[in-house]
Amino acid sequence: MQRAALLDAARSLLSEGGTEALTFPALAQHTGLARSSVYEYFRSRAAVVEELCAVDFPVWAAEVESAMRAAKTPEGKVEAYVRRQLALVGDRRHRAVVAISAGELDAGARERIRAAHGGLISMVVEALGDLGHEQPRLAAMLLQGVVDAGVRRIELGAAEEPEQIAEAAVSMALNGVRG
Repeated sequence: MQRAALLDAARSLLSEGGTEALTFPALAQHTGLARSSVYEYFRSRAAVVEELCAVDFPVWAAEVESAMRAAKTPEGKVEAYVRRQLALVGDRRHRAVVAISAGELDAGARERIRAAHGGLISMVVEALGDLGHEQPRLAAMLLQGVVDAGVRRIELGAAEEPEQIAEAAVSMALNGVRG
């Protein structure tokens, strides 16, 4: 229970104040634990973030996969892939993990996060192949670039509403630059 409370506090700190806010004293204050007790659960801030990714990323991936499964056509699957990821930007779990710099993680942690992200990209490869892409894996990576750009626009609080960003990203995914 304490570990879960620490992770929840870390999500709140990261989503509200970014990386600077994630400190062991702040974790202790949010959970009512002594600062030394926080070190019993995590050896560093990077360890906290790594566990957040390990816990939260499968939840996001399952949500994207579920949305894609509900779609009936390859186009619908691609649209679901884009829309669900962009809808998750508002989720506190997502905001927390993207708030921290990958530079704070060791190489092993970065590789595990990259592998998890690769699993997400793999979900859309079949749909892109069904749409006739000769290199569906490459197309999936490029599609993820469109999603990532949409995520950044939403996170920055761009002038456009999140739904407008999602519409533009889906249009880009399905129609390319022709509009």
